[in-house]
Amino acid sequence: MAIDLYFYLVPVVGLLALLYAFLRSKGIDKKDPGNTRMVEISGFIREGAMAFLKKEYKVLAIFALVVASALVAAYWSSESSHPLIGLSFICGAIFSSLAGFFGMRVATKANVRTANAAHKGLNDALAIAFSGGSVMGMTVVGLGVLGISCLTLLFWKSGIFDVSGATDWGRILAVLSGFSLGASSIALFARVGGGIYTKAADVGADLVGKVLKGIPEDDPRNPAVIADNVGDNVGDVAGMGADLFESYVGAIISAMVLAAAAGNIPALFLPLLLAAVGILASIIGSFFVRTKEGGNPQTALNIGTFLAGGLMLIAAIGLCYFFLPEGYTWANGTVSEWYHIVIAVVAGLIVGILVGVVTEYYTSDESKPTQEVAKESQTGTPTNIIAGLALGMKSTCIPIILIAIGIIVAYLYGGLYGIAMAALGMLSTTGIQLAVDAYGPISDNAGGIAEMSHLPKEVRQRTDKLDAVGNTTAAMGKGFAIGSAALTALALFSSFMTAAGIDSINVAQPTVMAGLLIGAMLPYLFSSMSMKAVGNAAHDMILEVERQFDQIPGLMEGTGRADYARCVAIATGAAIKRMIAPGLLAVLVPLIAGFIDKNMLGGLLAGCTVSGVILAIFMANAGGAWDNAKKHIEGGNYGGKGSDAHHAAVVGDTVGDPFKDTAGPSINILIKLMSVVALVIAPLL
Repeated sequence: MAIDLYFYLVPVVGLLALLYAFLRSKGIDKKDPGNTRMVEISGFIREGAMAFLKKEYKVLAIFALVVASALVAAYWSSESSHPLIGLSFICGAIFSSLAGFFGMRVATKANVRTANAAHKGLNDALAIAFSGGSVMGMTVVGLGVLGISCLTLLFWKSGIFDVSGATDWGRILAVLSGFSLGASSIALFARVGGGIYTKAADVGADLVGKVLKGIPEDDPRNPAVIADNVGDNVGDVAGMGADLFESYVGAIISAMVLAAAAGNIPALFLPLLLAAVGILASIIGSFFVRTKEGGNPQTALNIGTFLAGGLMLIAAIGLCYFFLPEGYTWANGTVSEWYHIVIAVVAGLIVGILVGVVTEYYTSDESKPTQEVAKESQTGTPTNIIAGLALGMKSTCIPIILIAIGIIVAYLYGGLYGIAMAALGMLSTTGIQLAVDAYGPISDNAGGIAEMSHLPKEVRQRTDKLDAVGNTTAAMGKGFAIGSAALTALALFSSFMTAAGIDSINVAQPTVMAGLLIGAMLPYLFSSMSMKAVGNAAHDMILEVERQFDQIPGLMEGTGRADYARCVAIATGAAIKRMIAPGLLAVLVPLIAGFIDKNMLGGLLAGCTVSGVILAIFMANAGGAWDNAKKHIEGGNYGGKGSDAHHAAVVGDTVGDPFKDTAGPSINILIKLMSVVALVIAPLL
């Protein structure tokens, strides 16, 4: 059977992933949500999360229609692209939005059921939390594969394009790149908006609640506690989902673009076939995530993840062997055998795992680097901040070296196509990787609901055990997201150079050097805008929380009732208002640079990618270390809760919050979105 006939199975696998997500969702619905108080609190969280998404999507709908119209007009008579790029853009935007919507909807149902299941035991709670994460993971990969494969079939079989040779396949891929642009645009706004929301609420809740009032985390007396729990969902579920959806789609399309440019049709179809097999591997792996009472949830999650990775490796060997031509010569002169592409895929897979492991080492409260940050807290806030900054800077070394090795290995064996396949190798099991990552905020919410509902102590202990593992998976997930962003951005950058006819970037040219410098500056400007937005929103939140403690009778004593809705409204309004400027920056700057000089745009992308990846690692790891240094002290070290060291660590954590959950993760999308914008406008340059 020819490879193009196998291609018809790809959308079927996409539908299978969505069916699996639907069945998991229905299984969660059947679980007991607990008592009236638990249902009420869960309802507050769900209503706040869905209200935020509704307002965000209204704004993004206008943006999407404007951009789609501009794309149709720009390519109305183009010979290298087609007005259908507007359709691709709208589909990418809608599918990315749907992934966030469905993932958030199920996560806000799974949280209360996880808390209630913790009454019975750890395994029941783990099963529900992981099922909630699985819905997010499978929705992302299912919609991604379904969207790309269906659009490819539409453009391929509709008769609009002549696909007798590789030339019009290049035109089809130019149109299909609009899908990646739509996904990237929504992802950036979702990440920035969600990050502003979650950290404004978190900072407000922590500074007033823990530092000024001395009340525990997730205490129902804190007016910002519901907004804080809503933020876990909009930032860490919908935001992370949109981030990995964009990377997943970008890696697939960039590999297809490079294969089309080389005239290698089997290599063009291979990325989608690998993605489809990755979905099947993730589904199989998810059935092995289970633990016993007293067991380690991390071990259960690792078994499922590594099993999926092993199955994916075996499948990659088989697919490359059967479908790739022998001894194919790429444009750069690299001659690839089928097993060379396997090596590139494996390189990406290994780099992704190792970057996650290194991230976990630097940010875990059980490791020496984070414990040293906690130790420095004994002498006050300044030494805590200095130690966290130093850790973040140092932590960039090993991940960057690993990514560099992965790039070199992939290029040596597969050329630029090998780099794109390395990115896809890293992302091939996104279904279960994202399930493990989204499990974290669900467990965190479950612990908050247990605290606010005054459930027995053993329930909170079980949810805390799940949450502790969730912190580790979140840290590894951020490392995974950064590593995949670096390889995906490089693959998209390579696709842009191919589409724009650029053979090399000469830094001796003044325009290229100018682009390089401006590009290296952009992640810092972007981070400044997003962090300033968090600071302004947090200021409003702190004032509101203090006002309620001052003006609501009996609130501190526990007899009064906080106005949770007001804090939710403040966080929502701030996030929607302040996410627009950083998002427009990422779209407009590459447009301006490209129409000045396409080589300048190449320099801009190179500078942004290099500085962006390093800054993202620094911010993610510094923020994670500050967070877990606080948790290490709360575990009874250096005086425990309420001590001077704890107060210093809480301040450090609030500084790190916008580092690790707003600016840092958003940079991942910035570097990819700019590369996608460049790829889309390449036919016009």
